Amino acid sequence: MALDNDIALLAQQPLLSLMERDALRLVAFAAESRILRAGDVLFRGGDLSDGAVLIISGAVALLHQDDGQPADEIVGAGALLGEIALFTSVHRPVTAIAREPTQVMKLSRSVMRRVLAEFPKSAEAIAEAIGDRLREFVGELSQVQAALNAIDRG
Repeated sequence: MALDNDIALLAQQPLLSLMERDALRLVAFAAESRILRAGDVLFRGGDLSDGAVLIISGAVALLHQDDGQPADEIVGAGALLGEIALFTSVHRPVTAIAREPTQVMKLSRSVMRRVLAEFPKSAEAIAEAIGDRLREFVGELSQVQAALNAIDRG
């Protein structure tokens, strides 16, 4: 039953919901569940990523500066940290620290790559969704550029 619960949690993520159920089952089966205590560091800004982390319960503080200042953002159950790290190696942009007892599910990039190789329909759906996001982002940047150009003209 726990595996079915993990699959359901993964399926709530917009990008992962595009995957076939059997593909999600493999990702869930390979995921590492972990319990953090308040104050435990999940990862530090600048660390090289090896996958994503889904918050199952609890809360995680995200800090751009690790200097004792208040958190930039607090995320809770259902937040997926490092989604892009499921597909490529990136440096973590923030430090993530548990604010209270927190359960997380670590999703490995190497597992995701193997699963997507076995399920090309899932891979195509995810690639299309990421492409759509990028096109939307470029459109937004174009609007910002147009607004800045209008300001420059006067």
